[in-house]
Amino acid sequence: MSEVSLQGDGANALFKPATIALMILIGVVGFFGALVLGTYAPDLEGEGHAGAHAASHAAIGFSGLVRLAGATGRNPRILRGEQEWASDDLVVATPEDAATQLDKILAARGIDKPTLYVLPKWNAAEDKSHKGWVRISGLLPTFEPEGVFAPGIRFAIKRHLDKIPPLRVADPSLPDTLGFITPAKLQVIEPEEEETAKPSVERTPITVAPPVDRDQQANNMNYSYKAIQPLITDGSGGIVLGRIGKLYILADPDLIDNAAMKQSANAASALALLDWLNRPKAQGIGFDVVLNGLGQSKNLLRLAFDPPFLAMTLTLAAMAVLVGIRAAGRFGAPRPRPRAIAFGKAALVDNSALLVSKARKARLLGGRYAEVIREQAVRAFGVSPRFTPAEIDSYLDGLGQGGRFTELAQRAEAANNENDMLAAARALHAWKREIVRDD
Repeated sequence: MSEVSLQGDGANALFKPATIALMILIGVVGFFGALVLGTYAPDLEGEGHAGAHAASHAAIGFSGLVRLAGATGRNPRILRGEQEWASDDLVVATPEDAATQLDKILAARGIDKPTLYVLPKWNAAEDKSHKGWVRISGLLPTFEPEGVFAPGIRFAIKRHLDKIPPLRVADPSLPDTLGFITPAKLQVIEPEEEETAKPSVERTPITVAPPVDRDQQANNMNYSYKAIQPLITDGSGGIVLGRIGKLYILADPDLIDNAAMKQSANAASALALLDWLNRPKAQGIGFDVVLNGLGQSKNLLRLAFDPPFLAMTLTLAAMAVLVGIRAAGRFGAPRPRPRAIAFGKAALVDNSALLVSKARKARLLGGRYAEVIREQAVRAFGVSPRFTPAEIDSYLDGLGQGGRFTELAQRAEAANNENDMLAAARALHAWKREIVRDD
């Protein structure tokens, strides 16, 4: 008999296997994509956000200098973690007001690692109608740039608003290619005014390096205007770019911000200045945004996607893919499907017995089984066909010693349940084996 198919037609299926596989693939890729984007979302924060920082595209931002440095092979990096301050390469920091805490970066960088601090100048607010733009309401009060390093480094701020003096190079070691265009409103550093009428106020120095041990005191920063070595000036005592060791202070951000990058002279001079400030054979330039509130937040999930744990994450992902392939695919030679109905008498008997059992009619088979045993006994002993059924039963009752045939047949026919019928059938089978001796 041919195999009977119990499966539906594949053409009428609701979803094809290829469609289901594509849905699963899109779901898995979407899940892991959302996971990775959620993990690195803090790194993308601030891109295009208005402000005076390296990730800002506004006029007072410095993203233009970052892109220019990248395009010219200077390997710029946006620093979003305090641990990145430990690099020996040049770091450009852009505090936006006097409230910015410099204690940690000064402790990490000190005056021995090249660091350029750009003082704030403009009072700007984000333009709500244009993302990434700012609205400038004027210059910041002078106490904002003056207070960035206070009280560790003490100086005053002066602004040239009417007569703008030309910039002058005060250090002959600076590159000859420097040719900054003087801003329309130049901001410079000047010495503090003498406070003769006021009592002197004790100043607390800023710690710029942690102590090596409990017995050794920390190195403290306590400088005045006189300690600042001028590099670029206004020609009348005002410092535009100064240094204390390798700590550089740029008084006017309009020399290197996005607005300044519109002038090719400023762009070329900014790159030359960064190269001069950086150490020989530097690996790159770091632009800090931690001081601007755009630092990287702590995220345990990020550990799975950063070295050295990235290798383990990729290994686990490959294992998951292989397990999925193993579960979906078949390995080895395919096994033929068995027939729905097997060949042979044994299979026919098994199927018939299964049907009787499903119908719960097994208890009604006792009388029929007794007739089968009677016919087998008659053939085995050659009983004359002239005998009547009563004479045959009488003859069979005389055979054997385990019980009378008629009593066993009556028990089988009178069975009311499967258990009684099974016990009577076993008794008839045992009687037949005793007298026939050939089963």
